Amino acid sequence: MNLRLDDQDAALLKSLAEAQGVSMHEAVLRAIRRSAWELGHTARVREASEEMQDRWGDVLRRLGEA
Repeated sequence: MNLRLDDQDAALLKSLAEAQGVSMHEAVLRAIRRSAWELGHTARVREASEEMQDRWGDVLRRLGEA
């Protein structure tokens, strides 16, 4: 697979790799993995929040009214 970047994105990738002390290839892999983790994390937090709302929503509502 080839990754085609414009000059601006190539410069950003180079800066990111240098800041992390890794190759540009490794910087791309890390960025992909981090993005995937963040998406999964957001979904897990949303699910947990909905579960807690279902479980404790009435209690929280009553506390807010007190």
